[in-house]
Amino acid sequence: MAASGPLVGYKVIELAGIGPNPMCAMMLADMGAEVVRVDRLSDSGLGIKVDPKYSLLNRGRCSIAVDLKQPEGIALVLDLVAQADALIEGFRPGVTERLGIGPEACLARNPKLVYGRVTGWGQTGPLAKAAGHDINYIALTGAAYAIGRGDQPPSPPLNLVGDFGGGGMLLALGVVAALLEAQKSGKGQVVDAAMTDGAAALMTALYGLHGSGYWTDERQANILDGGAHFYNAYETSDGKFISIASIEAKFYQEFLERTGYADEGHAAHGDRTQWAGNREQMAAMFRSKTQAEWCEILEGTDVCFAPILSLTDAPHHPHNVERGTFVDRDGVMQPAPAPRFSRTPSAIQRSPSADGADTDDVLQRWGFSAEAIGTLRNGRVIPG
Repeated sequence: MAASGPLVGYKVIELAGIGPNPMCAMMLADMGAEVVRVDRLSDSGLGIKVDPKYSLLNRGRCSIAVDLKQPEGIALVLDLVAQADALIEGFRPGVTERLGIGPEACLARNPKLVYGRVTGWGQTGPLAKAAGHDINYIALTGAAYAIGRGDQPPSPPLNLVGDFGGGGMLLALGVVAALLEAQKSGKGQVVDAAMTDGAAALMTALYGLHGSGYWTDERQANILDGGAHFYNAYETSDGKFISIASIEAKFYQEFLERTGYADEGHAAHGDRTQWAGNREQMAAMFRSKTQAEWCEILEGTDVCFAPILSLTDAPHHPHNVERGTFVDRDGVMQPAPAPRFSRTPSAIQRSPSADGADTDDVLQRWGFSAEAIGTLRNGRVIPG
């Protein structure tokens, strides 16, 4: 199948890792870039081991396995870099430099290369070389502190805020922006995407509200953190859940009319001192019907409502089905590429490959001779 998407024609080298780096690579591949994942020759011990077809962040690209402990392995990567538009990596600062494939070495081989780096703490700063994971990075930015119920510790928001939103998507944006600039200048550059920076950027609007005095540091006391009765999640009589977000007065009024909930003159809508009591009253109201019954009353209206669906149920909701938000590929249900393009639509270019499964094919397509490939194999630089 021919590649499709707005990035068709671009070549990207991905030094395999976990979390934000493969998220970025998946997005670039979904948009049509030819992304080659460079895996370790031996078991890397990275991530959770599952059948490769379920490693969805690895979809859309080929995998080659290279022994980066051998000089010939480093030379092979640099030969690929010479033909690439970008390289992305997610190691701690200094690792690729010690290997011999850091920015200086790569830009010497390809001055137009965009060298994308994603880390938790960034390339500089007192914590730069410390280990960490998503929750640690968002903890440092105020994001983790702000999420959760008031009578409980902060709640980990999966690894969406640091790894994927503040890391992988940030790196993808940075790489594409640098590629656009390189078209004008003819020069590459290094993109330093730190998850602390990305999580902080995601908090920009809330920092503005905090500065104004409208947003407090107390959890579950603000309009978007579960403090408001009209912006919250509630359990239904069948043990399922719904979401309500009637922030604007006109939407809140429709909510009152459709549910019969009593708040004359919207007295509780703007009075924070009444929010906690109204949360309890609304919780009792929503427990009076099933999720399906509330959907019948509220879904598709301007109340700002949606059922809270599980990973099992979400792909089958009629809205997601009609839009093709999820797709079944090779028996694995997964999110479709996003965003959508009217003229150059993205696509899942291929199912995930096992580590090193495409080594010979990739090297042949990138111009390596059969003799050169044989020499690399005999030297155990690539799989035998």
